[in-house]
Amino acid sequence: MNSDEKEDCECAPPQAESNPTGGYDRLQEESIFENAEASRMKRAAAKHLIERYYHQLTEGCGNESCSNDCCASSPSFHRMDNNAAAVKALELYKVNAKLCDPHPSKKGTSSAYLENSSFNSAGHHNMACGNRKMNHKELHPVREDFKDVNFLTEEKVYEILESCGEKEDYSPLIRVIGRVFSSAEGLVQSFRRSKQHTKEELKSLQAKDEDKDEDEKEAASGGACSVTAMEEGGGTDLEASSSSRSGEGGDGQKLGPDEVSVDIEAVRRVYGRLLSNEKVEAAFLNALVYLSPNVECDLTYHNVYSRDPNYLNLFVIVMENGNLHSPEYLEIALPQFCKAMSKLPLPAQAKLARLWACYHADQIRRMMETFQQLITYKVISNEFNNRNLVNDDDAVVAATKCLKIVYYANVLGGDVDREHNEEEDEEPLPESSELTLQELLGEERRNKKGPRVDPLETELGARVSDCRRPLIPFEEFINEPLNDVLEMDKDYTFFKVETENKFSFMTCPFILNAVTKNLGLYYDNRIRMYSERRITVLYSLVQGQQLNPYLRLKVRRDHIIDDALVRLEMIAMENPADLKKQLYVEFEGEQGVDEGGVSKEFFQLVVEEIFNPDIGMFSYDESTRLFWFNPSSFENEGQFTLIGIVLGLAIYNNCILDVHFPMVVYRKLMGKKGTFRDLADSHPVLSQSLKELMEYEGSVEEDMMITFQISQTDLFGNTLMYDLRENGDKIPVTNSNRKDFVAQYAEYMLNKSVEKQFKAFRRGFHMVTNESPLKYLFRPEEIELLICGSRQNLDFQALEETTEYDGGYSRDCQIIRDFWETLHSFGEEQKRLFLQFTTGTDRAPVGGLGKLKMIIAKNGPDTDRLPTSHTCFNVLLLPEYTTKEKLRDRLLKAITYAKGFGML
Repeated sequence: MNSDEKEDCECAPPQAESNPTGGYDRLQEESIFENAEASRMKRAAAKHLIERYYHQLTEGCGNESCSNDCCASSPSFHRMDNNAAAVKALELYKVNAKLCDPHPSKKGTSSAYLENSSFNSAGHHNMACGNRKMNHKELHPVREDFKDVNFLTEEKVYEILESCGEKEDYSPLIRVIGRVFSSAEGLVQSFRRSKQHTKEELKSLQAKDEDKDEDEKEAASGGACSVTAMEEGGGTDLEASSSSRSGEGGDGQKLGPDEVSVDIEAVRRVYGRLLSNEKVEAAFLNALVYLSPNVECDLTYHNVYSRDPNYLNLFVIVMENGNLHSPEYLEIALPQFCKAMSKLPLPAQAKLARLWACYHADQIRRMMETFQQLITYKVISNEFNNRNLVNDDDAVVAATKCLKIVYYANVLGGDVDREHNEEEDEEPLPESSELTLQELLGEERRNKKGPRVDPLETELGARVSDCRRPLIPFEEFINEPLNDVLEMDKDYTFFKVETENKFSFMTCPFILNAVTKNLGLYYDNRIRMYSERRITVLYSLVQGQQLNPYLRLKVRRDHIIDDALVRLEMIAMENPADLKKQLYVEFEGEQGVDEGGVSKEFFQLVVEEIFNPDIGMFSYDESTRLFWFNPSSFENEGQFTLIGIVLGLAIYNNCILDVHFPMVVYRKLMGKKGTFRDLADSHPVLSQSLKELMEYEGSVEEDMMITFQISQTDLFGNTLMYDLRENGDKIPVTNSNRKDFVAQYAEYMLNKSVEKQFKAFRRGFHMVTNESPLKYLFRPEEIELLICGSRQNLDFQALEETTEYDGGYSRDCQIIRDFWETLHSFGEEQKRLFLQFTTGTDRAPVGGLGKLKMIIAKNGPDTDRLPTSHTCFNVLLLPEYTTKEKLRDRLLKAITYAKGFGML
């Protein structure tokens, strides 16, 4: 028999008598094969057919006159991208569509089609030759196809890459990537770390594996890990699976709680080599499309992570793909992967966050931008409204959940202070006397268990407020397009109900801007006010008490602190729930109905009075223009509780206060103690002195002669001494203990010296906000923005663009044009007076003046009367002055002499 005849015989189906053993006939072999490998072969056959359809759609059969409409070689075929081809291949497989045979002119692909035919259990080719025998010489030489590679190592990738480069045919590499990266098991086993064994470990391994052959022992003594040994033979699933299930790394060692067994640097090098090839990049894309649904199923229904912690390797490897944010991934691949990743259990998310926290800031930013780009793409490519909510978009929701993991990695990777936490108040806040009635009426008080806490934050054991400086700024996690389409009233409802079916973006507050979060807080406050009002009505009906649905304060303008303090103290003692009712202020002897404006003025007058340096409650720093608690104040704790209540009520009633605290106050309100780093804001001169002490290169003890006893002068000129340590006046500060001296000094100035005053202040603040999601939604700097408004963002151009007109005025009226020209010509102080006159505060609200809805209404013809305003509605009543000069004169007089309420 000549060689050609032998080759023809190889193409023919093997006969039963050709079996050299003679022990089994062909039917028996098939029966054994089907029992052992049926399910695996079905999956392999389906995969091979889908690959053939995909190649047919992307490359064609090579016959230019092909009549198959589903073949790229057909003249009538419409070209499609790789994503569409992958989806179409699945559809063709399901309907068993026509599949072309490769044409002899199709170079570089004929063998690709041939290799996708079925295999027998021994791995031999069983090529279907049709009704004719194909001469083997017509085909290209059989090349190595790496069919036994079921997982990858860096060395194996380079080996395949080199082999493909020599033959200028990368289809074997593409198929290997497609096979491994579309298989969860293959990907989990890939790119395992290797580690040199110690002598003790080698002895232990040899004692356990005495039956291993000499070659394996030789490899172990050379420090080769099991993955490397498997890689040399293409890898065996049995060994890798055993290591995977036991939670071990590639070296057989137990992993630490925050370690993964994947070699991340090797993965990055491999991606760097492969992603420059367009066809290889398409293989990653298509593999991710196949991989993601299976992973989602594994995590949702099979609890795979608890059985195999190495399953997390899959997500680590995929997220190292630097092209995930490319447009090709945004349509199908990345949304599906995000859905799978969002199904990770809480411990897995925490481990992933801790792992990524070790990454460089650029790597964190790349992952953040990947998820942000998907969210933005989905938001701008869909029309979301109050019927089609963005909350119902699975891709946006999944990407946001994934972004949360990156966000906490950004927090953990930054400058985190998990210590220096304020102690909680020893006495709990008094309960409302309405509680019993609520229970009788079936009304359980909301959030009895306390404010909401993010589960991932609890799992990680670190709060966002612990982070002083993240790896990348918090602002980069805000997605403005999402904020624009988010229906906050619906989102707040989902936030409060906490159902599994509806997702609330308030559970991921990092993605929301301050304006959106403030709106959510506004809904929470208003609903709480309505609830308290409803409970009060029911209470009055049951017990016959006088109806009092509001928090009413009647005060005298000349005794505003005394009146407010007495009234609020009584409410706090008798029924703190009344503080959560809507505030209604009345100035004795004045005609002003409080629809917001009177309350604004009340807040401003209280703040002016209580921060007056003559009272001595707070000290004022001229250089920073900030107030700090006076440790030697003669005022009782009730005064400090009052200012805390006022700050809480201002947030609760959506008012802006003219208070000037250093940031450490807001950090302390969020539960953090002040440290040396906070002194730069609150006590800049002292901070600079202590910094110089820390940097002094000479002998601190001999040159400075300071001890652990410090002195300070109070507002009345008295010198106060304090020992930072016991017998501090006898303990010199040296180079070795100066760090402790600085820490103790800061602890005294920011915490111990004002402990009594600040506890009273914080207690008053929490009386109003204890049930609010304030601490959950806002960071310390955002709390300051809520209370104080913006100090710099006075953009009157934005105010002009958003102002509305009434009573016959319009934007094109001559007096309106004169009005804005006049206002823009005012100085900074005059502009603040105008804001005070019109809105009741000289600060810009959260989001800037563009968020201030001001109305200018016509108030009659030309007259000598001054302009007036309704501060509760931000309405300016402007007569139609005939000249610009008269307008300027009347407006300046109005804003300069504006205080109190009278008949208009």
